[in-house]
Amino acid sequence: MAAAKWDARLAGPVPHDTSYYAKCMLGGVLACGITHAGITPLDVAKCNMQVNPAKYNGLIPSLKLLAKEQGSTGLWKGVGPTFVGYSLQGMFKYGLYEVFKDYYSNVAGEEAATKYKPLIWLAGSASAEVFADIALCPLEMTKVKIQTSANGTFPTAFGAALKQMSATKIETRYPFGSLVPLWSRQIPYTMAKFFFFEKIVQVFYTKVFTAPKESYSKTTQLGVTFASGYLAGVVCAIVSHPADSLVSLLGKAENKGKSVGTIASETGIATLATKGLGTRVIMIGTLTGFQWWIYDSFKSAMGMGTTGGK
Repeated sequence: MAAAKWDARLAGPVPHDTSYYAKCMLGGVLACGITHAGITPLDVAKCNMQVNPAKYNGLIPSLKLLAKEQGSTGLWKGVGPTFVGYSLQGMFKYGLYEVFKDYYSNVAGEEAATKYKPLIWLAGSASAEVFADIALCPLEMTKVKIQTSANGTFPTAFGAALKQMSATKIETRYPFGSLVPLWSRQIPYTMAKFFFFEKIVQVFYTKVFTAPKESYSKTTQLGVTFASGYLAGVVCAIVSHPADSLVSLLGKAENKGKSVGTIASETGIATLATKGLGTRVIMIGTLTGFQWWIYDSFKSAMGMGTTGGK
């Protein structure tokens, strides 16, 4: 009798069926929606540092100035579209990553999938992010417009802001005007996020915790998850920062109608790569660490095990 064909969906501790992928999507919603909404004040400061560096210079001074000018509510501008947008993004980012990772592994076959595992991670994460950003883009554009508009010039309430974006879609290029720069930011970011996370977890379980992963407590496994996520997040922030600056600058009134290339040329690559980077490293490192921790905590609670390993 011929041996059964190898299937990546059956190679892990639990079968990767429709229920598994659906739970991964829900875990992604929790991981991304909660964390991004929770750091909205940092995001508001970072976006304003990118679009008006002469006025907003440094994280703490920017937070103090925003609070002075707009009150504490000003620090939470855009929290609605942030929560909804990144919940949708997380659903596709994490859920489809698992789908594409299994799909590409099966296309490659067992031997090649094992040998070229890092390429599977990169291809799976990039493919997932393409769809995640389509879901995110309209809400990201709305969030940036709320956060970077002068006080009183644009609605801050979620519903009113969406209505205004739709009403001015010719000039704001809503809903997908920022999709290309968003892809240029998020696809490299997500590839780095998943690749370095998986790689660092692998190092932990081959160099530090050398017994079988399942022999360690959930607390230890989730500690490895958080540390790996944080370190991966630092790399992500550096890789994706120039494109993140462009996404913010697209929402600036003075740049209305300008192409991405024109804005990049006028701003300069050094400014795009460095302005607000320190804030973003802190923000994304913490964000990514907690995202992976929430995601793996959810997976563990569902009996699906934590992500990655030898």
